[in-house]
Amino acid sequence: MANQESSTRRLIITLLRTEGPMSAGELAERIGITEMAIRRHIATLERDDLIYPTTVRQPMGRPAKVYGLTEEADELFPKNYHTLTLDLLEDIAKVDGSEKIKQLFDHREERLVQTYSDLLAGKTLEEKVAILADMQNRKGYLSKWEQKEDGTYEIVEYNCPIAQVSKLYPQTCSCETNVFRRVLGTDVNRSECLAEGGSCCVFKISDNQRQEA
Repeated sequence: MANQESSTRRLIITLLRTEGPMSAGELAERIGITEMAIRRHIATLERDDLIYPTTVRQPMGRPAKVYGLTEEADELFPKNYHTLTLDLLEDIAKVDGSEKIKQLFDHREERLVQTYSDLLAGKTLEEKVAILADMQNRKGYLSKWEQKEDGTYEIVEYNCPIAQVSKLYPQTCSCETNVFRRVLGTDVNRSECLAEGGSCCVFKISDNQRQEA
């Protein structure tokens, strides 16, 4: 039953994506179930911030309520960003050479360091590790952190949103490690890497903070 309900909600989202905002009655007619059943699914989708209602005035009669998709719902549809990224990097390498690729990743590193440093300023190492892991988690890395018995810290990432890029351009991995090292102000070593066939990315973080030069 749960799978059937999930399938129905997926169909609702697909219809709204392909045909635009629709009323509960229109959705019920298209899917072939009762309007009462549709409204139950709509309530669940609204609760999950996947659809939102809009009141539309009509030439005659009462205003109608129609439903559209939120930005969150857009994430449910397949994306192929890595293909575009890889194509662009390949083109840059052909036009300007591999040195330009290095410059791009160096620039990315500096930008991330500046962004993270501003957010972590004045924090203890433990606070920095926790905030950094949370920021990575919000980007889709499925991150968690913990303090080990010897006082060191560890950040583990179970997903890599840019894995397809990292496999061909390992600079992305070294860039991430360098960013962690610089914003945490201590030694950071990657002991396992998804792009290199590991089951996750593991960052070993020293508890000896140092001053960035």
